[in-house]
Amino acid sequence: MISVNEKAHVLVNDLIKNKDYYRVKVDKGYNGCTIVDAGVNALGNMEAGRLISEICLGGIGRVHILNTLQNNDWPLTVHVNTNDPVIACLGSQYAGWSLSSKEEGSKFNALGSGPARALAQKEPLFKDINYSDKSEKTCIVMEVDSFPPNDVIEKISNDTQVDTSNLTIIITPTSSIAGNIQVVSRVLEVALHKAHELKFPMNEIIEGFGSSPIPPTSPDFLTAMGRTNDAIIFAGITQLLVNTSDEKAEDLCKKMPSSTSNDYGKPFANIFKDYEYDFFKIDANLFSPSKVIISNMKTGNTFVSGEIDNELMKKSFGL
Repeated sequence: MISVNEKAHVLVNDLIKNKDYYRVKVDKGYNGCTIVDAGVNALGNMEAGRLISEICLGGIGRVHILNTLQNNDWPLTVHVNTNDPVIACLGSQYAGWSLSSKEEGSKFNALGSGPARALAQKEPLFKDINYSDKSEKTCIVMEVDSFPPNDVIEKISNDTQVDTSNLTIIITPTSSIAGNIQVVSRVLEVALHKAHELKFPMNEIIEGFGSSPIPPTSPDFLTAMGRTNDAIIFAGITQLLVNTSDEKAEDLCKKMPSSTSNDYGKPFANIFKDYEYDFFKIDANLFSPSKVIISNMKTGNTFVSGEIDNELMKKSFGL
């Protein structure tokens, strides 16, 4: 079985060893854990965001930043691919581990992503995909603008059974350059998560590709969060190679695009505000790529659904 922790560890070492190149800050935290600041007090850069995205994928996915003609209005694009999309995206990258501090006066609340999730096994998702990992070292990525309190670090260590001295925590605020990249690099992951929610057999997904425009950063958290979500919702493209019946492939393709959601049609920040900033009131069907291509290896047939919405993308990006 592939170890996302062992694969990602090589990339984590690169990030730490070349911290000046990636413009990140590395410090020792509670009980000897390593804290990588990729956007709170450090500037970070796009290469840091690209590398952190590959760490989130457990070292078994590739992320490229390119200028392409996929979108004439905004050519800066991130491309993601993996030949083990279920483990890379759902077993590692998905931000599914809820971590909150119980220290008095603390308001710290984060969703953890990355290979540490596969050790902690705190989500029912891991039973569904039949994946677990073992490692003496691990890493977790948090999309927050502050450092985790001691009790959160202790919880991560206890739940993963990894000593804090072998734990690396990477902080990537949404408003930062690196945070911006690592969120839109989830364009393939949201498709895998949607497929899982639609009860499509995960063992029938063979390979995955995804691309999304990289939005301009914003110092305002709500704007930054809205743009990163909209990049995928309005202009993200995902292609899955599956081994299934044409009936199931076509059904998945029709149900997956973000335009199937009742909340589709305006920038995410506006939707979030309309729901009084309650994330869980938003229709879950919205969190999907705008365009989906499903290629069935069993029959050679391909199905396409959805389309890029340039006007909504430009409205969100402030063009």
